Amino acid sequence: MAKIIGIDLGTTNSVAAVMQGGEPMVIPSAEGERLVPSVVAVNKNHERLVGRVARNQAITNPTNTVFSIKRFMGRKSDDPDVERTKTRVPYAVNEAANGDVRVQLDEKDYSPPEVSAMILGKIKRDAEAYLGETITQAVITVPAYFNDAQRNATKDAGKIAGLEVLRIINEPTASSLAYGLDKKKNEVIAVYDLGGGTFDISILDVGDGVFQVRATSGDTFLGGDDFDVR
Repeated sequence: MAKIIGIDLGTTNSVAAVMQGGEPMVIPSAEGERLVPSVVAVNKNHERLVGRVARNQAITNPTNTVFSIKRFMGRKSDDPDVERTKTRVPYAVNEAANGDVRVQLDEKDYSPPEVSAMILGKIKRDAEAYLGETITQAVITVPAYFNDAQRNATKDAGKIAGLEVLRIINEPTASSLAYGLDKKKNEVIAVYDLGGGTFDISILDVGDGVFQVRATSGDTFLGGDDFDVR
């Protein structure tokens, strides 16, 4: 049976895992690390770089190094959060004819799903090399507050990368499953998520293996990246 990988497509870093012997196992990158920086760059030789090698370009080649692409996923160019993010990144952020966001790499415009697909593509290739088999299916997590447009953009990124996205799972739900909270009965839990790009809290109903997000809130500009800026 073909393996299905789980992917946390993060603002700052991404990670993939697979079930082995009934236990989740993090899949190391080609560089032998657990995390893949969510960064895409094009160097002076017009070569596309993804992950750690791309992040290393951030200081010497900032205008051709795209990071925090998750903050643009499924958003229109006139979105206040897009306007705010544009002031914090060194690369060009443009508006497409339909009002969607485009980011510039090596004088070419790319949609956020296309850039995210480059990150997912590396994760897919690294997973295939490590597991020794072709990977075609994945489950990807997203913040609980992601709307339909943002979730669909994430699915599109997976499709572009050659992955069938079987499910989009809320990040607090995935965290709760990882801690075995699905075995609890009729409880209300709070899940805090402090990441590279956001700080979120979600209130979940847990019962009989079913999770229901009752409420979610947070600050989309209160993550590790924002701590660094300050």
